[in-house]
Amino acid sequence: MDANLRFWRSEGQSFFQRFLLWADVLDPLLLLKSSEEIRRTRLLIQNSEKTLNEPIRDAQSSVHPDTNKIIPVLLRPPAFLPITLPLVIVSSLQRHATQTFFCQFVFHTYNTAFTLFNGNGTVKAEEYSVQQKQILFGLGAISYAACIGALPVGFMNRHGVNNPLLQLLVKQILPAPLFGLMSAFTVAVVRIPEFENGIEVMDRNGKVVGVSQKAGEKAVRETALSRAVLFGTTLFLTPVLTHFVQRTNFAKTPRALASVRMLMMTSVLAGMLPVSLSMFPQCGEIKRADLEQEILSATEEPELFYNRGF
Repeated sequence: MDANLRFWRSEGQSFFQRFLLWADVLDPLLLLKSSEEIRRTRLLIQNSEKTLNEPIRDAQSSVHPDTNKIIPVLLRPPAFLPITLPLVIVSSLQRHATQTFFCQFVFHTYNTAFTLFNGNGTVKAEEYSVQQKQILFGLGAISYAACIGALPVGFMNRHGVNNPLLQLLVKQILPAPLFGLMSAFTVAVVRIPEFENGIEVMDRNGKVVGVSQKAGEKAVRETALSRAVLFGTTLFLTPVLTHFVQRTNFAKTPRALASVRMLMMTSVLAGMLPVSLSMFPQCGEIKRADLEQEILSATEEPELFYNRGF
């Protein structure tokens, strides 16, 4: 078992423990670490008898636990907030269908690429066929998600809807569930090979017991749900909090109100990111009884472990 997964299993058992760990790992300053520093940190962890607390930040945020490859800088967990924040802000501006489609297309492209590079890397199949399938399905999911996101605005613009109730529905109510749902959809689609082909499951000593489709399905479902909670909650709470600020007459001009809205979205997204990542253990657990028959006959361990991915 990878050293970082062992650390997450021992130190990230409760939600609060995982929250503190993620708050540390998501530090954007970790993006400044060079590849050589990351390799030295990784080597230090691997050669240590114990999992060290200090190097975990560098290695966890920069190295994939399944492949031991360094993740591209812009697709590491510390880069997720700085990149997605402006994309979410622009995507939430429901004005023109074309603008909304383009902004959401860019957002879902990054969301899908991040998922692709941070998912479980133990899928057993022909390497290039899996990658080609993920890229092909990912492009389809991105286009579909962007179309669904722009559809309500396009409908309003096309038919000139002036009904206040419909405008409230399209501009204030629909964006949150649609954005969250489509974010989860792209995660599930790009990680299809994980529950089609299965992922490796390990015993508590790190020995690979077998490959499980059910573990892959659980890993993808948990990750997709956490991504839906992250963006759905952000787009839901932002207008609610902005409305309360508006009622206090704190922001008296449209420019001031726009600044307040951006501040609220930044605060909610920054707070929800470690919360959503902490919803489920990074080193996932699944009961032996819930696995396939061939794994049941291969071990007597009551619980097995796997890398959930981000």
